[in-house]
Amino acid sequence: MSQQETILKNAFAAALAVADPNKIVPEYLGKIFPQGFEPKGRCLVVGAGKASASMASALELHAQSCWPNATIEGVVLTRYGHNSPTSHIQIIEAGHPVPDQAGMDGAKEIYRLVGELQAGDILIALISGGGSSLLTLPQAGISIEDMRKTTEALLRSGAPIEEMNAVRKHLSAIQGGNLARLAIARGARVEALLISDVTGDSPADIASGPCAPDYSTYQDALDILAKYHLSSNSIPESVSSHLQRGVAGEVPETLKEADLQNAAVSNHVIATAYKSLEAAADYVRTQGYEPVILGDTITGEAQTVGIEQASLAHQHLMMKTDKPIALISGGECTVTIPNGIKGRGGRCSEYLLSFFAATSDLANVSALAADTDGIDGSEKNAGAWFTPEIRQAANKQGLIPAQYLDQHDCYGFFAQLDALVETGPTLTNVNDFRIILLDK
Repeated sequence: MSQQETILKNAFAAALAVADPNKIVPEYLGKIFPQGFEPKGRCLVVGAGKASASMASALELHAQSCWPNATIEGVVLTRYGHNSPTSHIQIIEAGHPVPDQAGMDGAKEIYRLVGELQAGDILIALISGGGSSLLTLPQAGISIEDMRKTTEALLRSGAPIEEMNAVRKHLSAIQGGNLARLAIARGARVEALLISDVTGDSPADIASGPCAPDYSTYQDALDILAKYHLSSNSIPESVSSHLQRGVAGEVPETLKEADLQNAAVSNHVIATAYKSLEAAADYVRTQGYEPVILGDTITGEAQTVGIEQASLAHQHLMMKTDKPIALISGGECTVTIPNGIKGRGGRCSEYLLSFFAATSDLANVSALAADTDGIDGSEKNAGAWFTPEIRQAANKQGLIPAQYLDQHDCYGFFAQLDALVETGPTLTNVNDFRIILLDK
């Protein structure tokens, strides 16, 4: 393993470590509930997301030591393969990014349990990225198949996650603050712990905000479908009809700030992409690199972002400094796949191959891009990486990046070079991680 490969992979490991639920969940529970506190009524734990099962495990360990007499129970949904051991909280694995019946059944059970809460009870919601698909409970008249078709159409359209979620919130009986609305109607206290995988870290956007007031409207949802030319050919009639009824005021809006006056509802963002970027920056500094954090809100088509960051790499290499530089960034790109092309990989490997192609004239550049949940798109890798040695191997094998980019087969390109990042499910999720090493 070359020095650059080691630094790339260790920087990613540092980014993951600071978002580890086993570390951060107990810390924040200690802040929310002061020393000596123990639940007097029922303590119901629910949640959804790729990190939510590991959050549930961490919560149970905290409860065993800090709340020994409390009864902790509940249901948490996570993606298949992202389970974590629990004793009292039921973990249900379900489909992501396209919802399935297991997720819908689990969401129904969560809705039922929250509807049984009483005054003095506590609802602890463990929310992380992926919850929008996992916590699927459609409004009356919309089937799980209708939700699946709508999600697939939005995914193929290239719409950013915030716009996708604005639509899904208005089709859900739980998201868009509806879970909190149900709990406060029962007189319960709501404490939501959120691991953010969205730009801006707004609780309303993380897993479509089941416990947060929503800023979007039914009209916004219809406008988004129109923006991406999603017509009746791709969107079920039941979905379009429900959104139109919402605009007409025939069904309730999502939860708004005004609905929370005097309500005991708090949303705590306990891990963010930016904190992970800072952890990676601290690490590379110890390796002699000058870190430059480009931000955690970088979005756009993955190939375009790769070209833009290649331009930044050229600019930084022209600066009068002898110190090597590490450009670090986060955010969530999109990949728009034309009809007829299957594609393999995800936004991280697509970004990286675009960057690789646009820096063919730079001999001393290394980079890594990976999804912090451990899964980048359609395959089982978290992302990909390259060093000057990998570039040499690609040239020797005659691999042409443009051909793979045209077919959206970035997984295939890096797989042939043994340059995939393979972590398995990390049990956390703070969006995408990108690092570029510029050696003088």
